Amino acid sequence: MFPIRDHNPSERTPYVVYALIAANAIAFLLQLPYTGSEQAMLGFWRDWAMIPAAVTQGGEVHGIFTSMFLHAGVMHLAGNMLFLWIFGDNMEDQLGHLGFLIFYLAGGVAAALAHIASAPDSVVPTVGASGAIGAVLGGYLLLFPKARVDILIIFVVFFRVFTIPAFVMLGLWFAMQIFSGVSTPADGGGVAYWAHAGGFIAGIAFALPVWLRRGARAYWQKTEGHPPHPETRYSTSNIPIIRRRRK
Repeated sequence: MFPIRDHNPSERTPYVVYALIAANAIAFLLQLPYTGSEQAMLGFWRDWAMIPAAVTQGGEVHGIFTSMFLHAGVMHLAGNMLFLWIFGDNMEDQLGHLGFLIFYLAGGVAAALAHIASAPDSVVPTVGASGAIGAVLGGYLLLFPKARVDILIIFVVFFRVFTIPAFVMLGLWFAMQIFSGVSTPADGGGVAYWAHAGGFIAGIAFALPVWLRRGARAYWQKTEGHPPHPETRYSTSNIPIIRRRRK
C-alpha cells in the first residue's frame, strides 16, 4: 500500500518541505563515497547514525539529530521523501514555515527517544527520517482525518489506485508499526518500528494545541474532517461541497 497523493491543496509554498527533501538528498550523496567499503560505511554510521547504547551509556546525543537525514539506500530515501512530499506541505501550511520545522525536528527527536527506550543497550546504528515523518502523519491525522488519499495497491501482477480517507490509511499504517514492533526484537537489525510509532504519537501531541485552538471536536464537526480550504464551501447544514483541485 503506497500513497501517491492526497486531495488536500495547500495555500502556501512549502519551502521547508523542499529544504528538508534537499537536505536528505544531499546527505545521501555525501555518504555515497563510503558505500564502496563495508568498513568505511560502518565507520560512517558509527560517527553519524544514532546508536542507542552510545546515547544511554556515553551521552553521544548528536546522532539523534544527524540520523534524521541519513538513509540506508535509495528506496529508503525515496519512500520517506514521498510521504514527506504528500503530507508535509499541509502541515507546513497549518503550522507556518518555522513552526513546521520545529515540529518536524521535535518529532524526529521524540521518535529517536522512543526507539532508545525500546532497546537502550542496542549497538545497531539507526538512520532515517521515518520517525520525523511519522510525526507529520500523526499531526495530519488529527487535523485532516477525512482528507482523501490516493493509494496504490500492488498484489503480484495486479495493481490499482484507490481513494480512501486519511484516517483509514494512516490508522492502518500506525497499526502495522505497533504490530511489527511487538513481533520484532527492537535490538535487532531492520526497521525501527517503535521510532515510527513514537513519532506518530508525538505528532498528534504536538498538533493538539492547534486542534484545540480551532475548537477541537467542533472543528471536526464544522469541516466534517475535510480540509478547511477556500476550495471547500459549506452549506448551512454543514455538509461540505468539495470542488476538486489537483495538487
